[in-house]
Amino acid sequence: MRRTSSVLGSILFLFVAPGFVAGVAPRWISRWEMRPPLLGFEAMRWIGGLVLALGMVLLIDAFARFALEGRGTPAPVAPTERLVVTGPYRFVRNPMYVAVVSLILGQGLLLGQTRVLVYGALVWLLMHLFVLAYEEPTLRASFPDDYAAFTRHVPRWLPRLGPWRG
Repeated sequence: MRRTSSVLGSILFLFVAPGFVAGVAPRWISRWEMRPPLLGFEAMRWIGGLVLALGMVLLIDAFARFALEGRGTPAPVAPTERLVVTGPYRFVRNPMYVAVVSLILGQGLLLGQTRVLVYGALVWLLMHLFVLAYEEPTLRASFPDDYAAFTRHVPRWLPRLGPWRG
């Protein structure tokens, strides 16, 4: 895939998939209404804002790596030509999904909205099932040796403390 196509496809997919799941849907659920802070701790709002900001940086970085290094998009219809194992992928196998869930949970904490937090947990569960049923088998078939090494050293959801240098 040409670089221009992979960049444009990734940008489009960013707005369509994560844009809906982590932007539009939480907006519908919360109406962006600020409620009392969770557990009565104002610090929950600050934590939510931090999680939200970190999730956005992680998401943009992971999408850029797919387009520029992987020469493809996160969309299953236009996958990468190369397995991406740099940047945040050295710490966790699924940084895009971690970022999307972080964006949702960050909004829930910031707004004091438990319904958004429950939605975030459901989104994570659906992503987990998708990873197990489709994504990992597809990657094993597409990049057999590289993906096997990657999965042996990089955890699926909880990041490593240090980067994998495989």
